Amino acid sequence: MSQTEIKAFSEHTEMKRDLGLLEAVSIVISRIIGSGIFRTPAPIMALVGCTSLFGLVWVLGGLVTIFGAVIYAELAAMMPRSGGPYEYLKVAYHPFWAFLRGWAMFFVSETASIAAVALIFGEYLNALWMIVYGEPFDRAILYGVALVTIWGLTWVNLFGVHLSGMVQNFFGFVKVAAVGSIIGVAFTSWSTGNLGNFTDPLFPEAWTGSTILVVGAAMRYSFFAFSGWEGATYIAEEIKNPRRNLPLSLFIGIGGVMVLYLGANAAYLFQLPPAKIAESPWVATEVMTVAMGATGGILISVAVMLNTFGNVSTQILCKARSWQAMARDGMFFDWFARLHPVHRTPNNALLGQALWATVLLTFAILAENSYEMMIDFFSATSTVFNIMVFAAIWAMRRKFPDVNRPYRAWLYPWSLVGILAIYLAFLVITLITAFVPSIVGLGLTASGTLYYYFKVVRGRREIPV
Repeated sequence: MSQTEIKAFSEHTEMKRDLGLLEAVSIVISRIIGSGIFRTPAPIMALVGCTSLFGLVWVLGGLVTIFGAVIYAELAAMMPRSGGPYEYLKVAYHPFWAFLRGWAMFFVSETASIAAVALIFGEYLNALWMIVYGEPFDRAILYGVALVTIWGLTWVNLFGVHLSGMVQNFFGFVKVAAVGSIIGVAFTSWSTGNLGNFTDPLFPEAWTGSTILVVGAAMRYSFFAFSGWEGATYIAEEIKNPRRNLPLSLFIGIGGVMVLYLGANAAYLFQLPPAKIAESPWVATEVMTVAMGATGGILISVAVMLNTFGNVSTQILCKARSWQAMARDGMFFDWFARLHPVHRTPNNALLGQALWATVLLTFAILAENSYEMMIDFFSATSTVFNIMVFAAIWAMRRKFPDVNRPYRAWLYPWSLVGILAIYLAFLVITLITAFVPSIVGLGLTASGTLYYYFKVVRGRREIPV
């Protein structure tokens, strides 16, 4: 094995390992629980139209996520390097594929997700404002709130990962408490609840081929609600004992969130009929208002604001490490590679990330249904690269059979075959049900080949493994 290959599997880093298991689990939880559980039940129910398929979509989303983590855990324990999937693709395949994923994540999906969740933070502040003052504020203020959120949290992350870790612990606790309170309040408010909501209607009017398509389309929003679970792998070089703590953080975080999600959706159904959920973009506020009156609506609005605020913070923390890792390898803007001389944080990457998120936010504020549109826009692109990352475990075992693997994927190779089959089917359904936004996202991703050609190929850069 060459020296560059040995480095790829080493724990050596120039960064500070200040984050323990608790912080890693908090990052996983904070990355997952953002706007999804409070926003996606409506489009999911609107698509499936019955409680059995509604529950199926959420259960499948959780199970597929857990099986994905089974694969990621082996890769993370074997290669405890910041950048997560970027590092796995670079070593398993040609560096071009790692670059292209990073290009797509920066320009298509990841910074768009930061902008989207920051916008939802502003919208819930708007909902709170309406409850208290009786009328909403205008979209210019909404834009300003989201903008200040992005740049304020970027500023926090400029001063070291230890401060960021404390922020993650706090918001991780707040997120669990908020979702737990919805479950507790909804199921203790028997006077307003109705068990009949769970079966009205229980099944679709007819089982046809279109049933599979609507379930597949609804999975886009379920997957988005569970997305971000790999977040701790982006900062692997800042986690203590990463070969143990990274796999543990994935399983503890995802398992806990799945239980919370299923409980929250059951709580929604207990308080609201399916037809009402389908019409309620901010279903959590409606449920708490029904159960507790205006006070409940105010409390949950504040809780969701804290959730989305914490989620933006975690995204900013984790994703900047990918851009820094790419730049460090000569495959992205050179400016992003520099670490702060004192805090050892990727401040230039953080600032560049905030700048592009601002650009996307500016376009998003002009759209009516920007949330669903953005999910449709990057789902196909993200799925293509997820498939490649999962398959990297097979490539790694063939290329590096003797590398230390502290954790080995359960039920391999059947766990890999299963997850690939599910994601391939999901990709086909996404291309059928969201063709135009999918093609646009894939086209923008492909545009990265021009940058790679002039930056790496024409520049004759040697990409370190």
